[in-house]
Amino acid sequence: MGKFRKSVTAVVVSGLFFGGAGVAVADSWRELKMRSPGVAFTGSYKWEPKFVHRGGFHVKGKLSDTDSRDGHNVYIRARVEAYDWTRVKGVQKESVPVDHVFFDGAMLETTEAQIQACRDRGALRPDNCSELRKFAR
Repeated sequence: MGKFRKSVTAVVVSGLFFGGAGVAVADSWRELKMRSPGVAFTGSYKWEPKFVHRGGFHVKGKLSDTDSRDGHNVYIRARVEAYDWTRVKGVQKESVPVDHVFFDGAMLETTEAQIQACRDRGALRPDNCSELRKFAR
């Protein structure tokens, strides 16, 4: 009976260990690239765990104005769940670091996100944006 208990304990412990490793892999950084005329974002994203940064969609990388002669600013925009878009602005003629967590303040864990990189072309012309990227936890 003693050997049986030790075997069962070993199986349970190994299951917990490998289950935890699976969670760590699921929350690891993944590559994210977005591009449109005049703007580029190169970096990575990950889903934060529950209770860390409100379980949000974390984006980190470099936002670049790739056409410094056009006179337009750049930004990335994201939305989580069914909320409005949130912008993270860049700087004209430069590349800036981005480290932002998009989250749903009413939830412990955000499960859906959408993101784009855009060039702000002013009020009279529509902005041009990269393809809309959709993510689900």
